[in-house]
Amino acid sequence: MAPHRIGIIGFGKIAQDQHLPAIRANPDFELLAVSSQRGLSPEDAKYTFTDYREMLKLPDLDAVAICTPPQVRHDIAKQALLAGKSALLEKPPAATLSELEDLKGIAGKANKTLFTAWHAQHNAGVTAAAKALAGQSIKRLRITWKEDVRHWHPGQEWIWQAGGFGVFDPGINALSILSRIAPDPIFVRQATLEFPSNRDAPIAAALTFSSSRADADLQAVFDWRETGTQIWDIEIETVAGTRLLLTKGGSCLEIDGKVVLDEASAEYEGVYRQFDALLSKGQSEVDDIPFRLVADAFMIGRRLSVDPFTDATPPKAG
Repeated sequence: MAPHRIGIIGFGKIAQDQHLPAIRANPDFELLAVSSQRGLSPEDAKYTFTDYREMLKLPDLDAVAICTPPQVRHDIAKQALLAGKSALLEKPPAATLSELEDLKGIAGKANKTLFTAWHAQHNAGVTAAAKALAGQSIKRLRITWKEDVRHWHPGQEWIWQAGGFGVFDPGINALSILSRIAPDPIFVRQATLEFPSNRDAPIAAALTFSSSRADADLQAVFDWRETGTQIWDIEIETVAGTRLLLTKGGSCLEIDGKVVLDEASAEYEGVYRQFDALLSKGQSEVDDIPFRLVADAFMIGRRLSVDPFTDATPPKAG
């Protein structure tokens, strides 16, 4: 079968660091075109555009990976689907749940594949954890997701704007893992969101969840101010006494203190394997559960104003 001819819309950090290498490494895809407002493009792209609408006119383009900020993703994906192109949505998949639901309907009517690419779900440790938790009940949960926004999102002002998600841009990765491995539905019961006084998106958040067990202790902490070791951990204890620890964003799994899996992260390789499978079958995969958990946190969350944030590196203590 001929490879899927794909284009990338939005050629920023995530596209360059993750999507491009994964596409190049997968023989089931051929990079046909890149659209970047800054005119950026790799040498192996046959076409380069500054306006994605010109890319969508290519008759031999099969699909697009949309790697723009979420605020503009709905309109781009809608135009792509209506132009007869399948679409992969980088996370978060849209700015609102209504936008994602609209895209789902458009894809169905157009008979095109729509794929919400929750990349963290494709770590091997996530699959192994889901199997280990199947049929069990979670008694205790601790999500700790702390990283340095200045390192991972330097100068990216869109993440601080309304609809940019703030700390939930990485935090939604943890929620996507949780939604994949939890044996029972999880709900946001309480949330505290810390907003820098000069920004419209949170820099930190603390969530309390509920489940079918009234006595379950389920907590999550997200923080973008971590300048030391970056932490992407999920700790779980089941009613039966099993203890699981997912670290490194889901690429390392310990069960009852024993490391059962520790592999290099291959998230985006998994994303494109799944996209190939969906394209080959003519199917869509639209998972809105992680998105709903974030929306619920914003809906019921208590807002706290904290110190203003600037992108400049803070002075060292002492």
